[in-house]
This record gives sequence, structure tokens and C-alpha cells, in this order.
Amino acid sequence: MISLLCLTGTITGDIIMIIITSIWTMAHRKSKQKEAIIKVLRGTSSHPCAEWIYEQARKEMPGIGLATVYRNLRSLKEAGEISEMHIFSDAARFDGNTNMHYHFCCDRCGKILDLDEPIDATIETKIARRTGLKVTGHHLELAGLCLDCQEAESDTGNSVQR
Repeated sequence: MISLLCLTGTITGDIIMIIITSIWTMAHRKSKQKEAIIKVLRGTSSHPCAEWIYEQARKEMPGIGLATVYRNLRSLKEAGEISEMHIFSDAARFDGNTNMHYHFCCDRCGKILDLDEPIDATIETKIARRTGLKVTGHHLELAGLCLDCQEAESDTGNSVQR
């Protein structure tokens, strides 16, 4: 048993564990703001930016602030409940789907789509063997024109990229 001497006596390991558990629980508790943000993210497949999430969360919680949204997004990301993406050096976008999956980003409209393709874990092993690097994961982001932009392009005959 661990014990520490303090001014009022001895603190046992059990008390220390209670204190640590209480601190962890306070830091990771689900606030109404976090729940609203998770609801927004899980309700869309659009991979929104923080400002869009803020606008949507305000519909349910008019008093929520942008700083609160940013703080909770950071906390949710650190807890592994959401993921943050920087597709082609664009502003941070957020994804409520934390399962490993690939993305497609439209060059024209910027839309980000989840791709329902199997993950190629063999690439990690191949690269690790060939280079000696310790590979712990990978991300694949494809670029091109989404179906809507292809349709618009065929209607107008234009080929403009963003």
C-alpha cells in the first residue's frame, strides 16, 4: 500500500486513487456542450469546420460560445471520440467517425467524402520492412472532382479547379 505523509496525517493509496479518479472524471465528463457537439458531428457526414459546428450547436444551445466549441473539440479529439483532419493543408475539419477510413476531397467545391473501401494494412508492413521505420498507421486522402462537380462540368463544359 502506498502512503504519503502530509500535515494532517497519512494519505493512503486508496485515497490517492479516489482523488485521481475524481480529477479524471471532472476533466472527461460529458457536459451539455460536449453532447451537443457530438450530436452535430455524428449527425453529418460533411466533415465540418469548427465554425459550422458552432452554428449548428447554437440551434440547440443558443448560449454556446465559439471558444467553448473549440475547447470541447480539442477535448473530444484528445479523448479519441472525434478526429481532426487537415486535408491538403486546409483549415481543420472534424469527423465524428473515428473508425479508420479513407477520404476523398473535391478539388472544386472542397467537399470531403468518406470512402467505403477496405483499409490496406499491408502497405504499413511493406514500408516498415523496406525502410526499417516503425509504422503505426497511415492516412489516405484522394483528390479529384465529386459527382456533383463532374455533372456541373459536363453541363457547362468548364474545367475549373478551386
